[in-house]
Amino acid sequence: MNDDSPTQIALPLSVGAGVQRIVVGNANAAVIEALQAPERWPFHVAVLTGPQRSGKSVLARWAQGLAGAERLAVIDNAETLDETELFHRWNAVQKGGVSANADGGGALLLVANVDDDSGGWRITLPDLASRIGGSLQLSIAAPDDAMAGDLIHAMAEQRGLSLPDGAAEYLVPRTTRSFAGLEALVATIDRISLERQTPATMSVWRAALDALHGPEQQQLL
Repeated sequence: MNDDSPTQIALPLSVGAGVQRIVVGNANAAVIEALQAPERWPFHVAVLTGPQRSGKSVLARWAQGLAGAERLAVIDNAETLDETELFHRWNAVQKGGVSANADGGGALLLVANVDDDSGGWRITLPDLASRIGGSLQLSIAAPDDAMAGDLIHAMAEQRGLSLPDGAAEYLVPRTTRSFAGLEALVATIDRISLERQTPATMSVWRAALDALHGPEQQQLL
């Protein structure tokens, strides 16, 4: 992290053999800050949730890379794990049994594919529900306009798609402000640009908006 405006930061994250970038802004800046200090988490456990395509799993792997796998264990898709098994994993971290670490300094990050729109994480096992509820809750929010603009340009850059100045200012008020929606918009712009064999200028933006939302003039959000 640095002192730049959060919506202007692109965080490089090593993922496998490549490097993935995540834009840091209003939706995830607090989450990223907390992920850098697992030693401060209540009960050494944090729960990371958020909308689809918001980068939860990538951020979890980045946090594990910072801390080291011996000090931070990550469970992805935690909401699909057997609740009794998850209960034992929560208890194990209290005894320093997250991984090979035996000094009690380990932490556990649970990544769950739930958000407020889906009703949150419904846990039926009472003992597990109380322990998860007492852990640090980290939630990625929806991007604001500034972050949405940065996401559009970052997603286009990852595709090798060149967007001229003014693209974000035009597109953001006319599309859905969600990670998945913005990704779909950039993918559609890229597809139409390739199909027409033309640069991604305003006529292509309009066609992409129309394809996703209907007539553009009806979608000024």
